[in-house]
Amino acid sequence: MTLPSPIAGPGAEERSSDSALAALLVRVTPLTPRCSVSEAGERFLDPANAALLSLPVVEAGRVLGCITRHELMLRVYMQPYGRELHGRRSVTTLMDTQPLRLPIDSSIEAAGQLIGQQLRRPITEDFVVLGTDGRYVGMGIVLDVLRALEVKVGQHSQELEAAYQRLKASQHRLVQSEKLAALGQLVAGLAHEINTPLGYVQNNLEMTRDLLPAAAEYVGAASSLRAAVVTDETTQQQVLRLDEASPEFDPSLFGELSGLLDDALHGVAQIADLVANLKDFSRVDAAHADAVDLHGLIDAALRIGGHLLRKRNIQVQCRYGELPALRCAPAQINQVLLNLISNAAQAIDHDHGCIVIRTQVLGGYALVGVQDNGRGIPADVLPRIFEPFFTTKPVGQGTGLGLSICQQIVQAHGGRIAATSTPTSGTRFVIALPLAGATPQVAS
Repeated sequence: MTLPSPIAGPGAEERSSDSALAALLVRVTPLTPRCSVSEAGERFLDPANAALLSLPVVEAGRVLGCITRHELMLRVYMQPYGRELHGRRSVTTLMDTQPLRLPIDSSIEAAGQLIGQQLRRPITEDFVVLGTDGRYVGMGIVLDVLRALEVKVGQHSQELEAAYQRLKASQHRLVQSEKLAALGQLVAGLAHEINTPLGYVQNNLEMTRDLLPAAAEYVGAASSLRAAVVTDETTQQQVLRLDEASPEFDPSLFGELSGLLDDALHGVAQIADLVANLKDFSRVDAAHADAVDLHGLIDAALRIGGHLLRKRNIQVQCRYGELPALRCAPAQINQVLLNLISNAAQAIDHDHGCIVIRTQVLGGYALVGVQDNGRGIPADVLPRIFEPFFTTKPVGQGTGLGLSICQQIVQAHGGRIAATSTPTSGTRFVIALPLAGATPQVAS
């Protein structure tokens, strides 16, 4: 029996190939057209070829075809007198003349695609690997390609998961940036809001301070007089002292003093309320869900944006219906409400501005409507208002993220947000939040 000689080593081009398919290359000594079917069967019994489903038939580096274990079993070993009929014939009588051929520089993905397109099921043969010059360099095992694809899919899944986590982190930073942008637009008004109660708190405290010395002198003189009377000492000097203190102190001023202190406490409470609203609005743990009063969130948003509304002389009408406590992320919903109220105020450019806020329960949802009588939104712009970075505001006055983030927040709560508008007549936004609640996923 004459066995074919070993194949020549691959050329420098094949040896230097860094493709994934090159890493899976199996160096297989090919059969020649002169090999018999029996010799091919013996080659399949060689432990070195145990993993192969087919052996190549090559002459002068040119691939003529492949002979498979499956073909040998069906047409030779499982047929009566199969060995006697075919054993001495050339392997070319049984070989597949159109085996799958893949260039050595193919990617794993390309190899997998061609294998899926061309190989029959069940898989009964491997594929031939060709060099860049089209000459035979070795064999490729289909299962090796499938395993390599599985590894790549796993790697891609990990990369997608990492990319998703980065996207969530970026989204969280984006939401916080939009909050800061909104606060940046309102900061002057908020400073004014805080400055007003601070002004009369300071004034009242100064007046209280000016009243205290006279009160202290009067009380001291009265104490001295009482002490002189008790000890039977002369009281003339003490009475004179008390007379001198009387014009400077009027006991009725104690009532005024109490009123000044009440005003000061009211001003401090206003400042504390504004600070608390700002804290709730800007809190980082925005996905924390609580059962809250939706009307309280609306009132808080109105307080934060109050200066903008007063500056534009806009009247706000709150027409609240009966709403149960709603489980949501308060900071996120507060951000949505403040954005809608601010947008409504900015859309009004006349002296008779009005914003109407309505709430009601309908079909298992809590509905909040924010309607203004501003300039409205053109019909060709309305479908795009929720697109990220889309804005009709001048450069530097809007990020184009406010409504997009509002939509994401509402959808993360299992709700919906929609808008209708009539140019020159106004715009109406409606938020629908499920009463059953949903665990917020945005910016968590």
